[in-house]
Amino acid sequence: MSKDDIHPLATGRGGCIASDRITIDGLPVRFMYRQQPHNPQDSGWAFLSGTEDDAYMNDAAKHDIYDVNTIANYDRSIIPFLDAPVGSVFEKVPGATDFVLITDWAPSRS
Repeated sequence: MSKDDIHPLATGRGGCIASDRITIDGLPVRFMYRQQPHNPQDSGWAFLSGTEDDAYMNDAAKHDIYDVNTIANYDRSIIPFLDAPVGSVFEKVPGATDFVLITDWAPSRS
């Protein structure tokens, strides 16, 4: 996505982690979770396609830090959930149009 393609959809929300499966491969966001932010510029959000395994995510070259607004431009379906509290986890299963709250998952503490 070029800089000219980015519109102000979810501005002022800080940074997030997103995998290359979204930003490079063009897959939709199907898994998102919010951790405690590491600093004032961090939203705590991580956005994944749901196809990333541990080996993929352990490769730092396969994900990066982006402004939340940038990821909202890749997939607008995340926008209604951006005010969810720290600890929130949402998933959109293939074929579904809506995210659902997940209560039995937490990120690993590596």
